[in-house]
Amino acid sequence: MEAGPLAASAWGIAEGYHDISGRWVTPDRETVSRVLALLGAGEEGPPPSPVRFVRPGEHLPLDGPHELVTEYGARLLAEDGLPPGLEPGYHTLTRLSDGRSERLIVTPGRCFLPEHLRAWGWAIQLYAVRSQASWGFGDLADLRTAAGWSAELGAEVLLLNPLHAPLPLEPQEPSPYFPSSRRFRSPLYIRVEEVPGARRLGSRLDSLAGEGRALNASRVLDRDRVLELKMAALEEIFAGFEGSPEFDRYLEREGSGLEDYATFCASCEIQRLPWQEWPEELRHPANPGVAGFRSDQRDRVRFHQWLQWLLEEQLKAASGAVGLIHDLAIGARPDGADTWLWQDQYAQGVSIGAPPDPFNATGQDWGLPPFNPWRLRAAGYEPFIQTMRSAFRHGAGLRIDHVMGLFRQFWIPAGAGPADGVYVQYPYHDLLDILALESWRAGAFVIGEDLGTVEDRVREEMAARRMASYHLLWFEDRPPHDYRPESMAALTTHDLPTLAGVWEGTDADPGVRERLYRFGGAADGIDTQEVTLSAHRALAASPSLLVTATLEDAIGVAERPNRPGTTTEWPNWALALPLTLEQMRDDPRPRRLAEVLRR
Repeated sequence: MEAGPLAASAWGIAEGYHDISGRWVTPDRETVSRVLALLGAGEEGPPPSPVRFVRPGEHLPLDGPHELVTEYGARLLAEDGLPPGLEPGYHTLTRLSDGRSERLIVTPGRCFLPEHLRAWGWAIQLYAVRSQASWGFGDLADLRTAAGWSAELGAEVLLLNPLHAPLPLEPQEPSPYFPSSRRFRSPLYIRVEEVPGARRLGSRLDSLAGEGRALNASRVLDRDRVLELKMAALEEIFAGFEGSPEFDRYLEREGSGLEDYATFCASCEIQRLPWQEWPEELRHPANPGVAGFRSDQRDRVRFHQWLQWLLEEQLKAASGAVGLIHDLAIGARPDGADTWLWQDQYAQGVSIGAPPDPFNATGQDWGLPPFNPWRLRAAGYEPFIQTMRSAFRHGAGLRIDHVMGLFRQFWIPAGAGPADGVYVQYPYHDLLDILALESWRAGAFVIGEDLGTVEDRVREEMAARRMASYHLLWFEDRPPHDYRPESMAALTTHDLPTLAGVWEGTDADPGVRERLYRFGGAADGIDTQEVTLSAHRALAASPSLLVTATLEDAIGVAERPNRPGTTTEWPNWALALPLTLEQMRDDPRPRRLAEVLRR
């Protein structure tokens, strides 16, 4: 398909971009044509939006009488405008003259942000935070314990890694940023002993628990063995589960989305292939064969629904002592549950990544398929709404990884490399309006991970929408007291060196070490803990609303959780902390750091 710049821009394809050096890069015409085809572009622009957005109390002109059906089913007549007092939410407007319907989203437009927020907390990789009772893997009971201990130290929040669900198969995907589903959670985080009915297993449970706890002897996680042991126990417990009113209410609330997810998991266990290679009758959730499969595998489908209910209940129990800040990955894997269920809204034959820069000379391909922005809009943004709603659940806040992805994404057609990618623009005003609505409904603030090369409009919109940005000492060329107030301040992230790694030279970065001298109060001859305290003291004195410190830095761990660009060379996402929760509670170092961080 040949297309000029006007036709391409109508479909959201950027005419080019400034690379990290400021050089203007124009995309290849053939790549533009391929992306237009993947977008389903015709000669004209995308069809009109079936969604209208309005602020509470704002006048919305209507072309004739409409029936308004509110989110909760009330039917109202709207003639000259919307009825007064219409609550924020998702409503339906139908024009009486021709029956044309639109989704009407009433949104505050700005995210929830508590007044006088000024808090600190730990940033933790939950899988790495183990207690003596863990089965080789930090779980939701460990989270509850960690939250209680953190509250005793004066923390008000815990920033978590994504708890998203991987494929229900071995080998288990270690990266929490390459999930099967962003709406549901990994069963590895279930504390088996706290599952209703677990004690009926008696000595069998004791045996499985003993094998699980033996895995704590190694710092390197064995997710496959954890899955094997936990699934063995959970299947036996489920065999005696006779239902409960709480489970029934959960099923009713989650509806077809949960049922479809559980159906995918059951089919995945049988097929053991990417869903694109399943028998034709199972490849699309709307196919009649899927309903037949669900009926045949009713017990297994119910089992996977039950697992998600257990996760929901245990997460809720862990969320009381401090506010949990959840983390939302930028996408879901191409062979996962989300892409199977919403395949009509995902773009096929393309993945997202980043263009070449001095840090990655060939660019990056993350292997994640993007939403087709126009098909997403045509679906009333329902997949995005469901994803955001799940992400906020039982949280005080939400960190959005690579928040720039709400504005534009770098598309790389299959078979091409990042050097041949193009930026596709997204209807970010709509997406941010939905984000704001879900934020208010959850009573949870939003943090946008805006590190690296970011367009000016991204940070301008974030400020206007009351979204907190990121300030990392490792990246900043200004002192913490100059940070933007609506921000979260930290030394590092899971992808970057720990303080001990930098200061002790095992994960050397001269630029980072120099920042410790300039901004962190470091000086030659000071030991690692004293540098840790002085650097975090500087962060705590910043105007940032939130300050986080990693547990790795709290106990002087030199290894970072993830080393980008490596595969087998480093145990990415698989390294437990060297101390148990019980040992950390008795260790004076976290307590000393907490005293520095109290705000």
